[in-house]
Amino acid sequence: MFLPESSSYERLCRDFAWDIPVNFNIGRAVSDDWARHHPDRVCLEHFSADGHHASMTYGQLSAQSSAFAHALAGLGIVRGDRVALLLPQSFETVIAHVAIYKMGAIALPLALLFGVEALEYRLHAAGAKAIVTNDFGLARLDEIRPRLPVLEHVVTTGAPRAGAHSFAELVAAHPSVFAVADTGPDTPALMIFTSGTTGPPKGALHGHRVLPGHIPGFQMVHDFLPKPGDKVWTPSDWAWAGGLLNALLPALMLGVPVVSSPAQKFDPDAAFRIMAEMKVRNAFIPPTALRLLKSVEKPLEKYDLVLRSIGSAGESLGRETYEWVKATLGIVPNEFYGQTECNFVLGSAANLGVTRAGAIGRGVPGHRVAIIDEEGHEVPAGVTGQVAIQRPDPVMFLGYWNDEGATARKFVGDWMKTGDLGRMDADGYVEFFGRDDDVITSSGYRIGPAEIEDCLAGHPAVRLAAAIGKPDPLRTEIVKAFVVLADGYAPSPQLAAEIRDWVKQRLSMHEYPREVEFIDEMPLTTSGKVIRRLLRDRELAIAAE
Repeated sequence: MFLPESSSYERLCRDFAWDIPVNFNIGRAVSDDWARHHPDRVCLEHFSADGHHASMTYGQLSAQSSAFAHALAGLGIVRGDRVALLLPQSFETVIAHVAIYKMGAIALPLALLFGVEALEYRLHAAGAKAIVTNDFGLARLDEIRPRLPVLEHVVTTGAPRAGAHSFAELVAAHPSVFAVADTGPDTPALMIFTSGTTGPPKGALHGHRVLPGHIPGFQMVHDFLPKPGDKVWTPSDWAWAGGLLNALLPALMLGVPVVSSPAQKFDPDAAFRIMAEMKVRNAFIPPTALRLLKSVEKPLEKYDLVLRSIGSAGESLGRETYEWVKATLGIVPNEFYGQTECNFVLGSAANLGVTRAGAIGRGVPGHRVAIIDEEGHEVPAGVTGQVAIQRPDPVMFLGYWNDEGATARKFVGDWMKTGDLGRMDADGYVEFFGRDDDVITSSGYRIGPAEIEDCLAGHPAVRLAAAIGKPDPLRTEIVKAFVVLADGYAPSPQLAAEIRDWVKQRLSMHEYPREVEFIDEMPLTTSGKVIRRLLRDRELAIAAE
């Protein structure tokens, strides 16, 4: 599952073979295996704005995650139970993840930016039995907990309070050695909710094999990491597949320290300061964040950077940003591609000569990616079709939680359809064009319009609503809402702002519509479905002008 250092991409692909043990556990691989022989090796560092940075060793991670696994077991959590994590980047987040994997339960990471409706839906749909959160998360939970009868236990990393167990007290009260559950590659380990174009968000369930499945792509993009001095950081939330599986877990498995930083709105100067002060060598920075970094003039004169690799994914990087990173930071950014359901399958590697501005890379060793037509047949080079990944593949999801129908629809034959349009040239480079569905890509997030439209419909002034992605030079797309007002309401800037805030407070900071346009009539099919394509085409035409 590991890539040998090589100067030939073709040789890597030819010689690669998966070798995932029949008994594999993510928790053991990222903590106990290292703690056994290198207990004092640093695995985590936390950046603090006041300069008082903290660190944690593999020995400490192993001991504290074992203690927390005992604590969860004492609360009645058993193999297969879902345990939610509503936390920022922090040591406690990693400890909780590792503990959940060790005991054979299923981790359910959730973003702190989710509003109460989004949280309630996910916790209810997953049947989460426990949740680990902080003071901010507790305030959100207070509003919805009475409607979550399956959620038996709340653990807080903040100050102790009634109705919540203290994380620190649980860890301190239990033994530091734990018998890791006997899990295999296909044993469920992780569920990440992903939004689609129809229906509510779906929980993509992954087995323990998802982590070793990410290793070849991670090493390829970061120039055969690990090397002496390597250290990983990402501004991406660890609740998303990007932060968790493109940075945190693979780095820990490879023995590379990971830097965490406080949750905040992305600040370019703060990002440069973190990378300089913490001596970050390997960064995963989504395209939108890279574009924001351009606002800092002459960063190499202001900050003492030691970066040697930058990976970027989540949306198209674009030629302009690619060239800016290369010219300004002296590093060729390695773009890569995947989805929550099947991640890190295409990648770039400048050191191997696998890099091309405007392309998202070539197939990562061990993964079979093609462009297919609607019937599942591969199309010739240069022909646009849908990006697809062939099964079996270790990074491929086990299925959508409690939704066999949606799982089946994700495949045509042995190809997993991504819903993304692309074109592969004769050299195997894939160019990304967009989606053949209605998913909105904004600042690296994939956003399904159905959840936004459902929330909009709850506002008393809204009769009909549609959400689309409007082209945006910074975020790739922004969410734009088209609203037909209910009787008795008149369009106004104040009402548009009220509707924006309605969604922001109920769903998430990344899902609310940055623009609201009032229209007299919604384009609908004969069966009453919104024709979003017509709205998108209109915005594309305006953007082109």
